[in-house]
Amino acid sequence: MAQVPQTFFDALAVRTWCSLALRALGGAREEIDAINVYPVADGDTGTNLYLTLESAATAVEAVFAGYETGRAEPSLADAVRAMAHGALIGARGNSGTILAQLLRGMAQVLAGTGEASSAASDSRADGPVLRLALRRAADSARQAVAHPVEGTVLTVASAAAHAAEEAGGDCRTVARAAYEGARTALAATPDQLGVLRRAGVVDAGGRGLVAVLGALVEAVTGEAVRERPGCAPAAGAAGARETGPGTDPASDADPALDATETAGADAASGAGGPAFEVIYLLEADDAAVARLRDRLDALGDCLVVVGGDGLWNVHVHVDDAGAAVEAGVEAGRPYRIRITPLGHGEAPPGRERPSRAPAQRAVVAVVPGEGLAGLYGEAGATTVLARPGEPPASGELVQAVRRAHAREVVLLPNDAELRHTAAAAAEQARTEGIRVALIPTRSAVQGIAALAVHEPRRRFDEDVVQMTSAAGATRYAEVVVAERQSWTTAGICQAGDVLGLIDGDVAVIGTDVTATARTVLDRMLQSGGELVTLVVGDEAPDTVAARLETRVRESYLAVDTVVYHGGRQGALLLIGVE
Repeated sequence: MAQVPQTFFDALAVRTWCSLALRALGGAREEIDAINVYPVADGDTGTNLYLTLESAATAVEAVFAGYETGRAEPSLADAVRAMAHGALIGARGNSGTILAQLLRGMAQVLAGTGEASSAASDSRADGPVLRLALRRAADSARQAVAHPVEGTVLTVASAAAHAAEEAGGDCRTVARAAYEGARTALAATPDQLGVLRRAGVVDAGGRGLVAVLGALVEAVTGEAVRERPGCAPAAGAAGARETGPGTDPASDADPALDATETAGADAASGAGGPAFEVIYLLEADDAAVARLRDRLDALGDCLVVVGGDGLWNVHVHVDDAGAAVEAGVEAGRPYRIRITPLGHGEAPPGRERPSRAPAQRAVVAVVPGEGLAGLYGEAGATTVLARPGEPPASGELVQAVRRAHAREVVLLPNDAELRHTAAAAAEQARTEGIRVALIPTRSAVQGIAALAVHEPRRRFDEDVVQMTSAAGATRYAEVVVAERQSWTTAGICQAGDVLGLIDGDVAVIGTDVTATARTVLDRMLQSGGELVTLVVGDEAPDTVAARLETRVRESYLAVDTVVYHGGRQGALLLIGVE
C-alpha cells in the first residue's frame, strides 16, 4: 500500500519509516550478510542491522501504544527518542552499533535537544531540520568510532548528509537527495577499501544504510524507491568493474593503495585479528567513558562507543574478553554482555577467500553475570546474559546459536527454568540445519564443569556425553536473600533472611551470609568431593570467599577450591562441588 506523502517529518513519519526500514532490511538481510567482509568476514552484518532496527521499531510502537485510540498522538520528540533508545539498547555488532548512533544523532536534532534546541518544533520538522539531522547523524557516528575508515558506512552516511545539504527543499527532496548520495557513495566503496575491492563487493554496512534511507524516501514521499543497490559496484561508478568466474577483482587495483591498506584495514578485517567480539550496555558518566575508550582502544580494535546521558553501548574486538568486561565494571555498571568468538575469513592480500565457513563445533551458554560471561567467553563459548528477572527468550538463544556459526552446537541453559525455552531454541536451530545438543545444566557451576571437559576434536556424541557427565557429577547450590515471607522446605523464611539452596531446594535459613554459606558447603561435602567452585556476586561480603577457602583447606583434605567473580549475577554466591 502506498504511503501518504509527508511534506513535514512528524511522529507518524518516524513510525512509518521504522516499519519500512525493518521490512527493507529483512528483505536484504541475506544479501548483506553474504557481502560482509569488513571489519570481520563473519557474515552477520545484515542480521545485526535488522535486529538493531527491530529494537528501534519496537520502542516506537510502544510509544504509540501508550496513547489511547482517538487521543493525541505522541510528539515527534517522543517518537525519535524512543527510536534512538530502542536502537541503543538493542544494537548488535559493529554495524548495528554505528546504526544506533546514526539514529541517535538524528534524534538529537529532531527532538530539539543539544545545540539544535530551536531547530525542530515539538510536533514536526521541515526540510532544513531533516538536513541538519542527517548531518548530525553522520558526524556523531564518525566520532563514536575510535579509528574511522573510509569506504565504510561512515563514508556512505557522510555522503548522504552532504547530498542532502546541497539539495535544499522540503523533506521529500532532502530524503531523495540523501538516498541518491548514499547510493553513489556505496558504489564507490570498493575503490576506497582494498578488502572490498578484492572481494568484488560493496560495503555491507553501507548497503544496509542505503536500504534504511530508501525506506525514509518512501516514508516521506509515499513512493517506494525503484532501484535497489546490488552487491557489486554500480555500473558507471568510479572504478566500477565486473567480477565473475575467472575474473580477479584485484587485477586492476592500485598496488600502492593496497599496500597502505594492508597494515590497517586488512588487519582490522580479521586476518589474524582479535579472537572475541565484546558488546555490553554500560551505565557510566562521561568522564568514566572517556577513560574506558582509551583502555579498550589499547586492548583491541573495532572500538565503537555510542550513547550518552549516562547510558552507552560499547563494542570492541579483543583477545582478552575478560579484560574488556572488567574495564566496563571499573567504568560503571555493564550489563547485557555478549561475548562472541570471531571468525577471521578475510584472505591476505593477493589471495581470495570466500565468506567464512562455519566452525565444526561451538558452545552456547546462558550466564547470570558479567564476570561469568567473561569466563565463558575466554573458554570459547558464545554467551547470552540472563539478567535477574529477565530470562532470555528462545529467540535470543536461537540468535546466539546462529552467531556461534558452527555446524554443531552444545547448548548450556544453566538454569532449570530455562529447560523448555532452550529446548524450543534447539528445535528451531535444528530446522536450520544445525546439529544441536542440549545439556540440561541447572546452574552456571554445572556449565563450568561441562565446559572444562569440552574437547572439539572428539566426536560430537562423545563430547556431549563427557560434558553431560561432568555437569551431572557437579552438585550445585546458591546463597540468596529472601525477598518476602515464604514457606520453604526448610521452614518459614522472612524478607531479608539469607537462604541456602542445594540442588534447587531451600536447605538452610540464616541471618549471616558467610555462616549460611559455610553450612551449605559442609552439607555438600559430607558426601565427598574433590573440587569446590565458588562464584562470588558483587553484593556478597568481601571476605566470604577467603573464609570458605580456609574452611575447605582446614577441614577437608585433598579438596581444592577455585574462585570466580560473577559480577551482578542475582545470587550472592554460587557453589559447585565435583
